[in-house]
Amino acid sequence: MIKSRLLPILKKEFIQIRRDRLTLAMILIMPVFQLVLFGYALNTDVKHLPTAVYDQSRSQESRELLEAFKNSKYFNLDYYVQGIPEVTRLVDGGKAVVGIVIPPDFERDLKTGKSAQVQVIVDASDPSIASSAINTAAAIGQVRSLEIITSGAGSSHNQVLPVDMRIRAWYNSDLSSANFLVPGLLGIILQMATTMLTSMAIVRERERGTLEQLIVTPVKRYELMVGKIIPYVLVGYVQISLALYLGVTLFDVPVKGSVTLFYVLTLFFLTATLGLGILISTLAKNQMQALQMSFFVFLPSIYLSGFIFPREGMPDWAAAIGYAIPLTYYLHILRGIILKGIGIEYLWKDVLPLGLLGLGIIVLSISRFRKKIE
Repeated sequence: MIKSRLLPILKKEFIQIRRDRLTLAMILIMPVFQLVLFGYALNTDVKHLPTAVYDQSRSQESRELLEAFKNSKYFNLDYYVQGIPEVTRLVDGGKAVVGIVIPPDFERDLKTGKSAQVQVIVDASDPSIASSAINTAAAIGQVRSLEIITSGAGSSHNQVLPVDMRIRAWYNSDLSSANFLVPGLLGIILQMATTMLTSMAIVRERERGTLEQLIVTPVKRYELMVGKIIPYVLVGYVQISLALYLGVTLFDVPVKGSVTLFYVLTLFFLTATLGLGILISTLAKNQMQALQMSFFVFLPSIYLSGFIFPREGMPDWAAAIGYAIPLTYYLHILRGIILKGIGIEYLWKDVLPLGLLGLGIIVLSISRFRKKIE
């Protein structure tokens, strides 16, 4: 008796699952997607850090030291510069994570038994990358010193190490995780709120029939879209202002750059996230689907943007996907303004692709929105 009543219910549920192809696809794709991300993309052992070198010695000893950096596979000696200002510019702009400055008297100090100092500058805005770079640089100095002492190339009467690594951590000298995570959380909170709220709000109106009522009014389509988006722009600014205030007061995160520039560039990110919300609303049939799709978009934003896991340690295919994520560029902007205090002269390389990406998303979203409601 129970079997005769239970089987029709089971059959009905399986038919309903099969008909809801979007939900079924997400159920099947989500675990595969997460497994691939966790298995391949999330590599915290960061190597091949872009490095700027200012070698004033240009001696055999300095070349051997730089070769030791290169052979460690933690440093890519990508930039050979002619001055400390160039090293600073590359590190400020994010092109180089590490800067190595070898003084002109490096060879002479080694041969006379003095401690030859080498300055190593590390961008410490990401503590995990900075710790790896600092520990490796210190180890290279110790190993190189031992090699010099063993070979007898340096004077043995001096008790100091022949190679003295003077490591300086810029932007986050205490390697505070809060200084790294809080700016990232601003972007995460902003994306989650604007994308999810926009997508669900439009789907909710479609379910209730109020969206169709608005369409038949004299209100033009662009006026309808602007009217739907502007309130969430204001909501986004309120949320990020509150989050920034709490980050400064509760976690002592320093804001070294221009707050005005921060608010202006945030508009580019809001354009992209609101566009994503509209795009999701054109695909979702109900609020539950909109919520599921928002989380599906949210996952790669967390894992592949550099919010927690350094992009330098990701395989090329994962890093390439990250370039299509608006949060990737916004995190560079946030950390550049808040931690480094840099201006638009460095940030434009992130603002430009973010603006183009946001414009493309909003155009695609509005285009699909028009097709959906007609």
